Amino acid sequence: MARKGDAVFKRGSVWRLDCRINGQRYQLSLGKGITRTRAKEIAALKRAAILGGEAGIAKRKRDISFEKASEEFLSWAKANKRPKTFRGYESIMSRLKEYFGGKKLSEIHPFLIEKYKQKRLSEGAKVGVNRELSRLRTLYNLCIRWKKYEGENPVKRFQMAPESRGRIRFLTEDEETALLNQAKEPLRSAVLIGVNTGLRMQSEGMTLTWDNVDFSQKSVTVEDHFAKNGETRTVPLNSIALEILKQLKATTPGPWVFMTNKGSKRRQDKYWEQYKSFRTAFENACKRANLSDVTPHVLRHTFASRLVMAGVDLRTVQELGGWKSLNMVQRYAHLSREHKQNAVELLANNSTSLFTTPASGAPTEKTSNLKAVNEMGR
Repeated sequence: MARKGDAVFKRGSVWRLDCRINGQRYQLSLGKGITRTRAKEIAALKRAAILGGEAGIAKRKRDISFEKASEEFLSWAKANKRPKTFRGYESIMSRLKEYFGGKKLSEIHPFLIEKYKQKRLSEGAKVGVNRELSRLRTLYNLCIRWKKYEGENPVKRFQMAPESRGRIRFLTEDEETALLNQAKEPLRSAVLIGVNTGLRMQSEGMTLTWDNVDFSQKSVTVEDHFAKNGETRTVPLNSIALEILKQLKATTPGPWVFMTNKGSKRRQDKYWEQYKSFRTAFENACKRANLSDVTPHVLRHTFASRLVMAGVDLRTVQELGGWKSLNMVQRYAHLSREHKQNAVELLANNSTSLFTTPASGAPTEKTSNLKAVNEMGR
């Protein structure tokens, strides 16, 4: 039992310390086979060590302000990510700084992050908030790796907001025809290339040069610094895509596959430059064609969907489109209503007979599907 005031007591042959410091209880072993006086001396040292840590005398863990961490993160992103991705990271860091600015990384805890998520969800950012929290998680991981911060990553096990798979949208043949009728060159050729190759036209298609096109092998190469996943891939060309590229090669001067003719018609000072206004021209053509909810990325959805409806296996579709996983392919590959209708009709086409049981209980003879269905409907 501890004497009053010193909290030092002996249990068996071991001296122990049991005390409270600033509301925190400490239970420590002081030693075995020592005198009470020696136990009290050790207890005093233990108390001093605890108080030293409470007062901040002990070694402090590395910490960094959110602003400084954001600067380090953006420096890393600028060196390792594509320019378009970097600009997106800049925007995300700016938004995060509005909420977490002025705080140390150690002061940003899961509850505070949850409040931020709720705030962004109330603003309608159902997808954006997950992108922002994902970047915040990466920021913590990098700072830990760089030894700028010692502590737990508060976003490590954080539950992201549920996301919908997005609206199913791809071009039907009639919609594709309507779009092509409203598209001028080189947009028309770009649309056809997008539908027939699955390229991300803004980042991959518009950056193609003739060095990336191999007519003998019937393929185009997407270089790693333009690919979304950062990996070079080779895309085979079907007969439509191959013919379009041959026409562009014959009529378009310059190193880029997609180029546009600029300059004044009156002054005869036309010149060619890389085609960069694909998105604007695409959206205007969609308006003229009365197509709603169609973005350039719908071309990629159309590519994957038509392959699947043609019977191509998902693993091959994954390779052709450059997707990391089959789950991503499933998000892009949609089935038309007509395709699903034809699929269930296969059951009827492949069935040799239809059996019915009349009121008498005796089975009827085999009849054709159509005849039996008609009789049942009478």
